[in-house]
Amino acid sequence: MPTYTFVVNGKPVSVEAPADMALLWVLRDKLGVRGPKFGCGIGVCRACTSHLDGVEVQPCVTPVSSCAGKTVTTIEGLASGDELHPVQEAWLEQDVAQCGYCQPGQIMAAVALLNSVGEPSDEDIDRIANVCRCGTYFRIRQAIKSAAAKM
Repeated sequence: MPTYTFVVNGKPVSVEAPADMALLWVLRDKLGVRGPKFGCGIGVCRACTSHLDGVEVQPCVTPVSSCAGKTVTTIEGLASGDELHPVQEAWLEQDVAQCGYCQPGQIMAAVALLNSVGEPSDEDIDRIANVCRCGTYFRIRQAIKSAAAKM
């Protein structure tokens, strides 16, 4: 079985896994990183959204072989020690989470958006395709705008 070496949340890791094994299962089952959630397994719900070399990806459809030599960031790697990322702070201030299941993916998508568009319009925010079954989209929009003002 091949071994893949990459960085997860600032820590180098090496993992033995089939080339086509989804990064989500490597993260959750082999490395114990539980922030990215399984929702659909086909990249539609985006509950697993993480970053690969700073770019938003859905680990449920990203083969581990594509991560070799790269950096993976999940919700667990967003904060700097005890200091939350501005998006995480905004999520708390705006009381976004209801059930919370989709929130790691929502936050990671928001960070990716703010990294590419400093002050996103409503249309920019609407392009975030993450699904929230609780319907907290208004609070998500408010949190993204609040975080943009802090970044």
